[in-house]
Amino acid sequence: MLRAYYSDSISSFLTTSSTEILGRLIQNSEFSVEQSQRDAWLEQVHILKKLLKPDQGSIYFEYSIPRMGRRIDTVLLVGSVVFVLEFKVGADKYPADAVDQVWDYALDLKNFHETSHSLLIAPILISTKADTNHEKTRPTLQDDKVFLPIRTNAEFLGEVLKDVIRYSNGDNIDREGWEKGRYCPTPTIVQAAMALYARHTVIDISRSDAGATNLNQSSNTISKIITLSKQQSRKSICFLTGVPGAGKTLVGLNIATQHIDEKSNLHSVFLSGNGPLVAILREALARDKVAREKARGFKVKKGVEMSKVKMFIQNVHNFRDECLIDVTRPPPEHVALFDEAQRAWNLQQTSNFMHRKKRIVNFNQSEPEFLISCLDRHKDWAVIVCLVGGGQEINSGESGITEWIESLNRSYDDWDIYISPRLSDSEYNAKEVLASLHSRKNVYYEEDLHLSVSMRSYRAENVSLLVKQLLDLQVHDAGATLASIDAKYPIAITRDIAKAKEWLKQRARGSERYGIVASSQAQRLKPHAIDVKSPMDPIHWFLDGKEDIRSSYYLEDVATEFHVQGLELDWACVAWDADLRYSGASWEYRSFCGDRWNYIRKADRQTFLKNAYRVLLTRARQGMVIVIPNGEPKDPTRKSEFYDPTFEYFKRIGFSVIA
Repeated sequence: MLRAYYSDSISSFLTTSSTEILGRLIQNSEFSVEQSQRDAWLEQVHILKKLLKPDQGSIYFEYSIPRMGRRIDTVLLVGSVVFVLEFKVGADKYPADAVDQVWDYALDLKNFHETSHSLLIAPILISTKADTNHEKTRPTLQDDKVFLPIRTNAEFLGEVLKDVIRYSNGDNIDREGWEKGRYCPTPTIVQAAMALYARHTVIDISRSDAGATNLNQSSNTISKIITLSKQQSRKSICFLTGVPGAGKTLVGLNIATQHIDEKSNLHSVFLSGNGPLVAILREALARDKVAREKARGFKVKKGVEMSKVKMFIQNVHNFRDECLIDVTRPPPEHVALFDEAQRAWNLQQTSNFMHRKKRIVNFNQSEPEFLISCLDRHKDWAVIVCLVGGGQEINSGESGITEWIESLNRSYDDWDIYISPRLSDSEYNAKEVLASLHSRKNVYYEEDLHLSVSMRSYRAENVSLLVKQLLDLQVHDAGATLASIDAKYPIAITRDIAKAKEWLKQRARGSERYGIVASSQAQRLKPHAIDVKSPMDPIHWFLDGKEDIRSSYYLEDVATEFHVQGLELDWACVAWDADLRYSGASWEYRSFCGDRWNYIRKADRQTFLKNAYRVLLTRARQGMVIVIPNGEPKDPTRKSEFYDPTFEYFKRIGFSVIA
């Protein structure tokens, strides 16, 4: 992949004419280049030619950051420093979002570019016409060798470069070695969806280390199953499993974007019953497409792009309703990818909904069975891909994986079944029903249909294991796992919500997103201004910037497990209430009703509550703080004994305490 539109040694750059450099930039650009962009490139070239020296290293214009779907204006390798330059030609101010932008680029290289991990990285925002007091541009180096963003104008840029170089005491960066470094990103699902929709591949935007190679292997395995099913006129269903954050949704989106052309008989649809996820992805893709077209000089209407996105990502319930209109006509897609398939409704939930909302009496199919029947209407071939998370059922009526397999055994014995051997693990709760597949001839076990490494917590892959051990009350094992990840993935506990908020703000850099999450049953956090019943818009919470009070950054609105499942934050504050409380030997499960906490006695409801905390504790990519309030002796609904044992349990495991 051509990483930069223009790259060369600085000595060669200085002797090459500006016209030739511009020509190479235009030639390598993916889009037509407007006059304003040409002028900006020429101005950057002019500025840098005046201040760079022939012996200073290498230069790169328009360096690609595929995880973010953007390009760095200029990268300089000078001495042992990587300079990340973002130019605002003609600007006389330093916009906050531009500061975050150049900071994000620097952090991206630090975290995800193999040969930049150990180097000094200096992000610099150049607003060419701004006033600058050079005393205020002095560089500040942080512990991980990334400088705080430096603001300067064109006049003082040379002095800024000299000031940073004074920190450099290592060997000069080897250009060839630096360029060969692998780019191993870990995008959020929103970033991944935007990159894939913009025609990047899963290889471009995913890690390539040995522990995560099966992400690409899983995509390839599913693609082969689709091709084979089409060639042999077979109907097949795949179950892709994985630990929280392993990239199941990413694989599904990758398959769907490969076959986005609705005129193709391989046309695919990505389906999810997760309303917030669907809404957020649709909005993000539409916004991103409008922004990319605007950057190219074209005007497009967001509504037009949204209509296209809606065909690509659909709510599974809308897909179901469309199939109810004509129960004989097959859907236009031959391939359907069901995200969070374990959350599909059982027979009772589906029947009740059909009776109550659709006025269909005695509907006799569960949601899995009906969805299979829709694809089964094709006369030639069809493929269903179920993306399955373990321990992720969080609401009543969610059938888990069992109902899918029982539906296949009951009504579709001609369908080929492809599963991972790991589907028998305890968190999938499918061991018994899997035994029923032994008598089927068309069951195939594929190791590549399990994603074993979390891509979400790129700083520590064992966070999901820690959460499982914590919730399973395995104190010793949880302590050992925590000790192995603590330096890379900070986790703290506190009794003070204000200190938790400050902890988040101190650690987040650039546009790294942070927010407060809590269980939907956490109704007695309200005195701490955490109201899980207060309406919040997940689109604004997840997508809007620091200036918007509706965004997660403001730390005012709280998201529950229903808002955040399948999505990620960089840093999370998990607010823990008395709905799940430690008793000294086991968990107690409570639900707040009226003016008191009531016991939750049904096993499935206990599982849903435990899984809710599993979801909350696995949302953060870089670290989290857990708030367990002190309680209030004068409030019978918030007694200290409801909270203290839980806090002490966390201390026993070894979590660091913010006093």
